[in-house]
Amino acid sequence: MTASTICRKTAKSRIAAVCAVAVAGTLLLTACGDQTDSGATKAGDSTASKSDAPLFDKLPAKYQKSGVIKVGTNAEYAPMESVENGKIVGVDPDIAAALGKQLGVKFEFTSGSFDGLITALNTGRHDIAMSSITDNKQRQEGLDDKGKKLGKGVDFVDYFLAGTAVYTKKGNPEGIKSIEDLCGKVAAVQRGTTYEEALKKQSAACTGGGEKAVKIESFENDTEAQTRVKSGGAVAGVNDYPVAVDLARKAGGGNDFEVVGEQVDAGPFGIAVNKDNTELRDVLKEAVDAIIADGSYQKVLDKWGAGTGAIDKAAVNGGK
Repeated sequence: MTASTICRKTAKSRIAAVCAVAVAGTLLLTACGDQTDSGATKAGDSTASKSDAPLFDKLPAKYQKSGVIKVGTNAEYAPMESVENGKIVGVDPDIAAALGKQLGVKFEFTSGSFDGLITALNTGRHDIAMSSITDNKQRQEGLDDKGKKLGKGVDFVDYFLAGTAVYTKKGNPEGIKSIEDLCGKVAAVQRGTTYEEALKKQSAACTGGGEKAVKIESFENDTEAQTRVKSGGAVAGVNDYPVAVDLARKAGGGNDFEVVGEQVDAGPFGIAVNKDNTELRDVLKEAVDAIIADGSYQKVLDKWGAGTGAIDKAAVNGGK
């Protein structure tokens, strides 16, 4: 998510917005949010046998023994991750399944609140977090938006590129053309995301230029923000670009929303890993490079219409 911390753009802008920094309280992805097992699913059920998986021997012994990597996510960001028929599906689960073939383990996804993902990761509830989380310096270093240290942060293995997008009710009744047009208007967004931070940044630009601030309405989940836009209570919503495009294409049979303008502030989505778990981090990077090389990565993106977010090489903490 492309928010200001972890806590999904292109992703979740889930690049910009996956709540969006490893900090506490109301900050991106560090706030304590209830994590639930609703929609838990496994990715990689068809993984190669352990003896055949190319990178199995490089995994920490813990995962070789258990055969499982536990993944925290917020399954509300189709096409990146969402729940269909009780199962978590999308780009991230399918990429995880491809990684599982390289590593010889299964990735088990559990959905919870976005702004609690980093906390859950650093307390050991999850081994990784994968939820359109924008990799940025704040999350890496555990800083709030003013540079105050609030946590130890996380490391990221970057695997996707996304930016922030603005979407409106179908027909765009207010004639919004870009995020700059939101001065003095009501905009809806999910709390703790990088795109919430994008709205705050734009609001400051509005007032600095002598215009009225953006009236930001932040919600616990993205569905509430969408509903606010659909009802006309907000003139626009802000989200990760691939999520906004998918929303415009599918919601109400394509009749509820439309994306306006171009994506902005494109940046990497990353798999978040505890800073102490460097061995897992490094083998995940190798696995991402392996699925890029064998073509399975691109097949996943093409399946979900997310090919514009493809990268050609994984990176560790490549976000700015």
